Amino acid sequence: MRSRESLLRLNRFRVEDCRRQVADMDLMIQDLMRKHDDLDNHVKFEEQRTGVTDPNNVSYSMAAKSVRGRRDNILKSVGELRDQHESMNERLKDAESDLRKVELLVEKETPGAKAPAVVAAASVMVNAAMVR
Repeated sequence: MRSRESLLRLNRFRVEDCRRQVADMDLMIQDLMRKHDDLDNHVKFEEQRTGVTDPNNVSYSMAAKSVRGRRDNILKSVGELRDQHESMNERLKDAESDLRKVELLVEKETPGAKAPAVVAAASVMVNAAMVR
């Protein structure tokens, strides 16, 4: 009984952990996009102030060049973070699926009788989840 409870707690923890990570990534993406917009506005302001909008022009503002580089790096970071977000969403779906399977196995098990096949299947799922 205790091992079944531990297995359920472990799977529930994995699901909650994945959910937290997905939510954290959402917040990071939103924050980086806000920073991107601020930097973009700063570039536009600097270009209007100097009257030069061509980055290849010799008179182009060094501040605008610097901010452009930071803005572009933020966009790259957002792209990578979105890829990680997709991957984490897939892991969340897998973890939720594993949790449902374990819950069903525990429900089917009769109290007091340990079914070796159920315990073996549950341990296989745990090992497979650890590999991911």
